[in-house]
Amino acid sequence: MSWSFPIGRLFGSQLRVHVTFFLLLAFIAASAWAESGPRAALWTTIFILLLFACVVAHEFGHALMARRFGIRTPDVTLLPIGGLARLEKMPEKPGQEILVALAGPAVNVVIWAVLTLLFGAPTETDQLTGLSVAPSTLPSQLATLNLVLAIFNMIPAFPMDGGRVLRAVVALFTDRVTATRIAAGAGQVVAFLMALTGLMSGNLILVLIAGFIFIAAGGESADVAMRDVARKLLARDAMITEYEALRPEDAIGLAATTLIRTTQHEFPVLDADGHLAGFLTREALFHAMAADQVKTRVGDVMQTVPAVALTDGLETVLERLGTNPAVAVLDREGHLLGYITRENVGELMVIANARR
Repeated sequence: MSWSFPIGRLFGSQLRVHVTFFLLLAFIAASAWAESGPRAALWTTIFILLLFACVVAHEFGHALMARRFGIRTPDVTLLPIGGLARLEKMPEKPGQEILVALAGPAVNVVIWAVLTLLFGAPTETDQLTGLSVAPSTLPSQLATLNLVLAIFNMIPAFPMDGGRVLRAVVALFTDRVTATRIAAGAGQVVAFLMALTGLMSGNLILVLIAGFIFIAAGGESADVAMRDVARKLLARDAMITEYEALRPEDAIGLAATTLIRTTQHEFPVLDADGHLAGFLTREALFHAMAADQVKTRVGDVMQTVPAVALTDGLETVLERLGTNPAVAVLDREGHLLGYITRENVGELMVIANARR
């Protein structure tokens, strides 16, 4: 995810933090300082960090359960609105999806139970509001908010965990695309009600969360529909076969000229034997030009991309595309037959849906 950076690895997954998380932390600390002084700011900051540690534990609950079904989690990212465990894919068997979805809230319930048994529950309702955090109330407040997180995540609407449980249950009676559409629709209804409540109460954070839920629900529905179409297509159905290639020894200046006279956004880089050496992206080209590296070799700024065979399924292509600029389609000898980008996959999906 862009604007995030790694801070280490945990249970085989990279732990990342989005830069906006620190903006949120600074804002909350400054508000606590202005309201109650530096001591309150310190304990509020500690409380927020512990709370987000619980959010990370929630995400690793998903990740570790998914690992039991052979699904890796490349990274977990800490965001201002929570955490995001990026699974390679969601299990499509309803029973497995339910277990993966429930694993996260289950972690929060365990944390709540342990802290409540050790320190007790808050005795005053105002301990859960405002920025009043003290060493004596911090454990019980943290316990209660873990319970709130578990309950909130079990709302039966995407993208919350309850939405995934809802989809899995509905998928027992219908296809996955329809089940996702129903769960996503429920998520957007919930988002609308949250936004309305936030506007009426003047709670802008609630409005922002509602916007995220609405967009994420629609995105999930579109993604599942796209993958359903992709199951019926192969790499050869989507690949670009007419393109201009570069050589590793070509200068960036030559690549810039090629960019101007073609409509390509990325260029395959082939060696003397016609084997794929890498890809030069438009962004890398612009960066080199801005740094006055006109005579720099293309091979010095190109990047490698994943490869597939001609008859591999398009779903495999989508999984390997990830954050890469393209996926190369190679023959058995490693020669480039074509390549696939997000843009032409999107165009193919539009055409495939129209044909259906």
